Amino acid sequence: MKYRKLGGTDIDVPLIGLGTMTWGEQNNLEQACEQMDYALSRGVNFFDAAEMYPVPPKAETAGDTERCIGEWLSQSGKRSEITLATKVAGRADTRPDWKHIRGGPRLSRDHIRQAIEGSLERLQTDYVDLYQVHWPERATNFFGMRGYVHYPQADGIAIEETLDALSELVDEGLVKHVGLSNETPWGLMEYLRLASERGMTKVVSIQNVYNLLSRQFETGLAEMAIREEVGLLAYSPMAFGVLSGKYLNGQKPAGSRLELFERFARYGSPQSEAATIAYKEIADNHGMTLAQMSLAFVCQQPFVTSCLIGATTMDQLRENIDAVEITLSDEVIAEIEAVHHSKLETYSKFK
Repeated sequence: MKYRKLGGTDIDVPLIGLGTMTWGEQNNLEQACEQMDYALSRGVNFFDAAEMYPVPPKAETAGDTERCIGEWLSQSGKRSEITLATKVAGRADTRPDWKHIRGGPRLSRDHIRQAIEGSLERLQTDYVDLYQVHWPERATNFFGMRGYVHYPQADGIAIEETLDALSELVDEGLVKHVGLSNETPWGLMEYLRLASERGMTKVVSIQNVYNLLSRQFETGLAEMAIREEVGLLAYSPMAFGVLSGKYLNGQKPAGSRLELFERFARYGSPQSEAATIAYKEIADNHGMTLAQMSLAFVCQQPFVTSCLIGATTMDQLRENIDAVEITLSDEVIAEIEAVHHSKLETYSKFK
């Protein structure tokens, strides 16, 4: 396994990290423990969770992913071997079905305190290594949204209060480091500005979507990730499994995410399918699986700290971790760029 520093910290995290959002929904406790055992045996000692997991979020399963991790930590006694990350849910006052999370999650001091205490209890630990803001409090673009409209009246809890509350958790030792997720360039810069000017804790990571079908991170955040030492924890590197090729030609294998949950349709456009077909041809021609090429591309980016994989089967997990051993040649990279330019670039500009 290869490792990179988590931001400007002294923590080494594996280039392949273990995403966990299926545990408690598509995977049961026994399967989750099997994944953690195997991942750790391969040097994957970075586990990423969230208080709202598993997905899709619902009251009857909320927190079950953290409970799976907590049971494994309790049974294995390997807390000291793991870099453990989780997240506090952001504002969701337009979603009445999210009232089970603190009556409607916010990023205020009180809510953040409640959230970390709940996570620590479920995880059966007295600290987390990385605590992340799952998405912004303010009205802005994330989760693939386009067409920004400015709503200053919907800013809600100020970033300053959120960061101050997170800094208190760091001071108390409940949290070692702080990160962001689904954040914009302005949001990241505001967190960094406040940390510098007010002496608050500095964010060390940003967890945003990044894959062969969604490369918006390169536009405004890649330079910041490198210059400010706020490395990308790339989530959805397989584009909800689309980049495995298993959904081509309208297929929806039984038990797959898109067969079970229609809400994960972000990559269902004709342009995405055309690009996926072209990417698969490149992988086939160079003796790789599409999944491994897709993950290797993410791992090769200099602004990526860790590529967060998620698997529902052990075969998927093994194949995904093996991708860390692949280095894409200049020829393969050039072919990938040609597909991106011809199949996706115009679409992404005018979506």
